[in-house]
Amino acid sequence: MNTRGLLDQLLKSGQDLLQNKAGGVAKPGQSGKSGGLLDSANLGSLLSGAGGGALAAGAMGLLLGNKSARKLGGKALTYGGLAALGVIAYKAYGNWQANQAAGAANTPEPQTLDRLPPAQAELHSQAILKALVAAAKADGHVDARERQLIEGEFVKLSNDAELNRWLDLELNKPLDPADVARAASTPEMAAEMYVASVLMVDEEHFMERAYLDELAKQLKLEPALKVELESQVRQAL
Repeated sequence: MNTRGLLDQLLKSGQDLLQNKAGGVAKPGQSGKSGGLLDSANLGSLLSGAGGGALAAGAMGLLLGNKSARKLGGKALTYGGLAALGVIAYKAYGNWQANQAAGAANTPEPQTLDRLPPAQAELHSQAILKALVAAAKADGHVDARERQLIEGEFVKLSNDAELNRWLDLELNKPLDPADVARAASTPEMAAEMYVASVLMVDEEHFMERAYLDELAKQLKLEPALKVELESQVRQAL
């Protein structure tokens, strides 16, 4: 599956969409309703724009749903696409690692997304996309109709049948932090998945904060690393 390219496109194209929504400026294809969810009647005009960026912006808008007013989500994606997740995780993981191994020699460098060869980066990307889709459901806003719309836009973004089947499964399964966490095969991957989740949710929303805490537990993140990851996200924004 070419998850890396899809995820990078989603993150980068979400930037202008979220900036405009946060500023109260409607772009073509956005509904004027409070909450800013792209509706089915206007979605087509947005997605008819040239290139995959417009398509990805539509899919990202649907994933974010009525979260446009959140303090983190609208700004997070301006940081620079997929590699930015690796950069944030690298800084946080490196700081935590240094504190854990104070005085120790030859501490291995964190192998985060921004430092991996393509094959390994693809595995990280799939895990991050899984975390991103799950986090979008953390407040319970993605209903059956919205899932159908999102699935339709992902199909337009990618002709990879395997990837589309996988996304369909992720969108339609019950929210389960333990299932999300099982995708993390390295500590660095777990850190990146948590960063993506923090970027997506509203930490002040009770359900979403509870989801983050449970995800961190299932990812087996050390408390100090969890704090450092959240701190690096805030600094990046």
